[in-house]
Amino acid sequence: MTTALHDPELLHQLGWRYATKRFIAGRPISAEHWSTLEQALQLSPSSYGLQPYRFVVVRDRALRQQIHEAARKQPQILEAAELVVFAARTDLTSAQVDHFIAQTAAVRKIPFEALEKYRTTILGDLVTGKRHAIIADWSKRQAYLALGMLLSTAAQLGIDACPMEGFVPEEVDRILGLPALGFGSAVFCALGYRSPQDPHQNDPKVRMPHEELFDYR
Repeated sequence: MTTALHDPELLHQLGWRYATKRFIAGRPISAEHWSTLEQALQLSPSSYGLQPYRFVVVRDRALRQQIHEAARKQPQILEAAELVVFAARTDLTSAQVDHFIAQTAAVRKIPFEALEKYRTTILGDLVTGKRHAIIADWSKRQAYLALGMLLSTAAQLGIDACPMEGFVPEEVDRILGLPALGFGSAVFCALGYRSPQDPHQNDPKVRMPHEELFDYR
């Protein structure tokens, strides 16, 4: 049996969240809530279900300090309870596709061969097809889907978050050794609890009006 927030409560939490600029340094996220956030990231949707990314959770203070320097010294990097670097694949190989197909076959208890048509479709699209030339950008788009899932889940748990792009990717990649793993940094998310000293928490949320966003046809 599953439970869900009532619509008004859900919308209230989504309205409550904002891109937190200052966190209460040293206040941790509970193990239970962190486990929920991890599972939300695991459950994130992605094209073909391939999940071409890795979530690098940076807890080492020395690494945080280096990233802080490569991220315009934004305070969230050091103050947040958790810092997640969304690292996207820079390439996709047939071996990686086969690994995914084998995992799918094992989970669904079907022969690998039964997924041959699916495998061929993925290979023809992303490995040998035209989209292979933009595979790094494609992977980053998948990572952003996961970021959205994380932000939404954090809001529902009453945990503050800040998606962040203001960093030098090449520096962050070097600091975390991502190129050797076949990944590149795409976006950060700092998580924790808003500081009373963050003036932005009281700013009215600015969004385009309904009639400028929705087009029903």
